[in-house]
Amino acid sequence: QVQLVESGGGSVQIGGSLRLSCSVSGYSASDSCMGWFRQAPGKEREGLATIDKDGHTSYAPSVKGRFIISKDNTKNILYLQMNSLKPEDTAMYYCAAPKVHECSVENLAIIVVVTEAGPEFGYWGQGTQVTVFS
Repeated sequence: QVQLVESGGGSVQIGGSLRLSCSVSGYSASDSCMGWFRQAPGKEREGLATIDKDGHTSYAPSVKGRFIISKDNTKNILYLQMNSLKPEDTAMYYCAAPKVHECSVENLAIIVVVTEAGPEFGYWGQGTQVTVFS
């Protein structure tokens, strides 16, 4: 059974930092495209970042230069380091294992907006809330 469990969310002041973690079981994060997306209330899911099996990364323009995606292949854990947080970063954050031909944030966005988690298109967790306040 594939499980992705996010942690590390919370409330932080503008300009602060948080590191999200995603513990993966039943699936090899090291051999797969992995990513993060978020969803704010009343808004569409937004792909944020991906990392492929070789460690190549891609980012959405909204977070590029502020967020860093990484993974620990020995522990099967995915991370998202979030710096210089803004109020518009407030959302529920999800880690994902999208089944895509090319690992990119654009393809992650298509998957998470158009489909739901499952064996056909990929898996994601239940999310962790991030709130940025002034």
